[in-house]
Amino acid sequence: MTARARGVAVAVALGGIALGAVLAPAATAAPAQSGPGGWAPADSAAIRPGVVTDTEGGGSCTSNFVFTSGDRTFLGQAAHCAGTGDATETDGCDSGTVGLGAPVAIKATDGTDRAGRLAYSSWVAMQANGETDPDVCSFNDFALVEVASEDVADVNPTLPVFGGPTGIDTDGVGTGDLVYSIGNSPLRLGISALGPKVGINVSDTGGGRNHDVYTLTPGIPGDSGSGFVDDSGAAFGVLSTLNLAPLPASNGVIDLAHALEYARAHGDVGDVELALGTEPFNSAPAAGLPLPALPALPALPTLGG
Repeated sequence: MTARARGVAVAVALGGIALGAVLAPAATAAPAQSGPGGWAPADSAAIRPGVVTDTEGGGSCTSNFVFTSGDRTFLGQAAHCAGTGDATETDGCDSGTVGLGAPVAIKATDGTDRAGRLAYSSWVAMQANGETDPDVCSFNDFALVEVASEDVADVNPTLPVFGGPTGIDTDGVGTGDLVYSIGNSPLRLGISALGPKVGINVSDTGGGRNHDVYTLTPGIPGDSGSGFVDDSGAAFGVLSTLNLAPLPASNGVIDLAHALEYARAHGDVGDVELALGTEPFNSAPAAGLPLPALPALPALPTLGG
């Protein structure tokens, strides 16, 4: 069973978690680049990955990465952040959602609310497209919030704490690979130490469209939409679900490369691209965070011969 993580608290018991130190690889440099009008400095940008988005008629979530298409700039969030149904509705092909153009408040780091709008939603796109592939319907949970032109000068695409992203992971993450994320749920009450997370990828499902990830403190309601990067700083996923079975207390992370491919084909956002961080990726801050152990996975059935 899975549940979305927007707006309501969900109590999940963690069991079988072992603590261990994280060995941090060397920092990975971020290529020099700029946005349509140049990026704001990373240390003072009011709009950046990890800020909270509040969709009118939907819920509050954590943004993942910054994206561009021509002279347009977007913040990524999960499509279900604009959902209008129950938290257990996980099929984007028949779940309720607000429409494109819906107002989205971007909770900037300077304490102001910036006016964004829902420019793309995979749920809206799939329903309009008559999508029937069950893997796509279940594991395509991605949306883009367009930043108003007057606010673009306050944007920086760098991931807080870790830096990057350095690109997009297009070949997937392996079992046991380290992953990194930042959560910013309002339920964390502004306690920044609860935000940075390091974890491990456990398994892939849905033909590579979904990654089941364990972090010591799993994503909580409000963390939905937050971005995940691999151990080289490449963006690979967006937090989508809290999993109660078959891997209790794991998170479902949808694959970003697949989500962007669908957006380019079925959204009115053009050739949308990930904006790379202006600061190098460095996993060293994770060295002080405990790491969950791989859970014991169910044994595969023996085939008769």
